[in-house]
Order: sequence, then structure tokens, then C-alpha cells
Amino acid sequence: MCTREGGLTLIEMIVFILVVSIGLTGVLLLMNKTTSRSSDPLVRKQALAIAEGLLEEVQLMPFTYCDADDAHVATAQAATVNASDPAQCASSADAIGPESGETRYSVSTPLDHVDDYDGFDTATATPSGVRDITNSQTGPAGYAATVRVQQLALGNAGFTVPAAGALLVTVSVTGPGNESVRLQGYRTRYAPRSP
Repeated sequence: MCTREGGLTLIEMIVFILVVSIGLTGVLLLMNKTTSRSSDPLVRKQALAIAEGLLEEVQLMPFTYCDADDAHVATAQAATVNASDPAQCASSADAIGPESGETRYSVSTPLDHVDDYDGFDTATATPSGVRDITNSQTGPAGYAATVRVQQLALGNAGFTVPAAGALLVTVSVTGPGNESVRLQGYRTRYAPRSP
């Protein structure tokens, strides 16, 4: 009686090696891609944290008809100038962009109004880099932020806010590897004399 011996033929062994090699190559390529991009979420989270902090800082600034240094800032109800009328600005109505000499990091002439931040760019600010309002280095190297403030009318059929009463604040942050985040928020003048 002849017993049949078990085992694999040469062709079966080659096919097995080929299938396992293709599968293993696919798994290793996937692991390589995953490992090489594993730090990207960290870069994005840091950029998002910088953008959120800067947007909050801008939105918490006063939004009045007059410059924050104006004598009638608390009483003005229009962006017109008349030194003898407390319902108007005494010397200067507020405008988009920083007033002369104002900078984000200045102790004597800081940005003191929402729209003063228009055009702010950490790359061109002195000193450069991501810093908090007290001029302390807060962000890691390789990040840059810009701020854009523009008037924008809001509303629908039942409720409207004219362009002079609402601002759209856009904060853009770029990080290493061209990772970018853009956040937008609104600031409205909800009462004539409210900061």
C-alpha cells in the first residue's frame, strides 16, 4: 500500500510567498504614510489654538463710535465730530485700522478698539512671532497670524444690523508644512455707548 505524503508543491509555495509579499508591502506602505503624517494633527491644533486666542482678544476689545481715547467715548451716539456735543465724538471718530502710533505691544499706545487690529500681521510686527497681548512669546516658532477686520451688514427679513454696526473679524494662522487655519467671528455694536 502506498501512502500519500502531504506538503506543498513548488508552484503553491511561490504563489503563497507572492501573496504574502504583496499584502505585507501594502501594510508597510500604509504604516509609513501614517507615521510620516502623525505630527500633522499637532501642528493643526497649535494653529487653531493661536487663531482662537487672537480672535477672542480682538472680539473682546471695545466697539464704540469714537476712538477709545476720545473724551466723549462713553456718550457718543454717532461717528461724527463735535467737541461741544457729548452725543458726538469730541476729537476723533473711530475708523478701520490702528490710529497713528498704536501697536499691539505698546504700553503707552496699544490697540484699543476692535477695528484697530485690521492689518495686524505677526510676521511684520515688531517683535515678530506669535506673542500674547503682553508681548510674551506664546506660540512655537514657525507660526504666523494675520487679522482682517471689515464692516459687514447682518440680518434677515425681521432683524438687521447696518454695516456701521457690525464687524467681521478674520484671523488666519499658518504653521509648519503650510498648515493653515482661518477663523471668523462677528462683533456688533449692540447699544450706542456700549464698549
